[in-house]
Amino acid sequence: MFSSQSILQDCMEIVRQSGDIIREHWAKPSNVRHKGRIDLVTQTDLAVEAFLKEKLADLVPGAVFMAEESSQSEREPDGLCWIIDPVDGTTNFVHRIPQVATSVALWNKDHVEFGVVNIPMMNECFSAQRGQGAFLNGKPIEVSKAEPMGNALVATGFPYDFTGRLERILERLAIMLPKSQGMRRMGAAAVDMAYVACGRVDMFYEEGLKPWDFAAGLLLVEEAGGRVTNMRGEPLRFGDVLLASNGLVHAEAVELLGPTDVS
Repeated sequence: MFSSQSILQDCMEIVRQSGDIIREHWAKPSNVRHKGRIDLVTQTDLAVEAFLKEKLADLVPGAVFMAEESSQSEREPDGLCWIIDPVDGTTNFVHRIPQVATSVALWNKDHVEFGVVNIPMMNECFSAQRGQGAFLNGKPIEVSKAEPMGNALVATGFPYDFTGRLERILERLAIMLPKSQGMRRMGAAAVDMAYVACGRVDMFYEEGLKPWDFAAGLLLVEEAGGRVTNMRGEPLRFGDVLLASNGLVHAEAVELLGPTDVS
């Protein structure tokens, strides 16, 4: 089943179609409610998730769903599972900042088989299939060649819940800002991961990410030639602090940031 490109192509078409909902809602007022003080959800999140679950349900028989707005679990699935973030960067969406992505990954037992990150307002659709490379709008992409860290543009993000984390977040910024070429905060982890995969940024790290934030991006980065681990350089598990890079600055990043990892 997974040796065929047909499932990925069908998935990409469904995700692209879901982007029409985001574009349609872009020009309308957002009906916003708060899941937390700064954690927002809109009618667009709910509409895109419902569309994706309906359309993907028959694509891989037996696959379950782990989706941001409806999932009750964040544990690693033990079988086939669609991992979905309908609107990654909801705060960006509410403020009409175009770095807004839909992220869809097909998880199989202990790894991602397919990953799609669509940024509809930028007309960019990233995709990857295990062992088949990574692509942007159908063209192959690869990570950057930047090294050492002084030549690296680093992206990061901040969790919605700062409780007990603010000191660590600021400590990492104090480490990375003078060591890197510069830092960026896109506001959507799926976008950050896609940008690592295509070489726009050279490294990305963030604490507090959920599986739907990074599942598709993880495969994008790896298939583009990069590395994704936790901050200690170990295989990434759900709940770990994520570190993604072009691979060339990874060891230096682990040396710099590993001591701040208390997860």
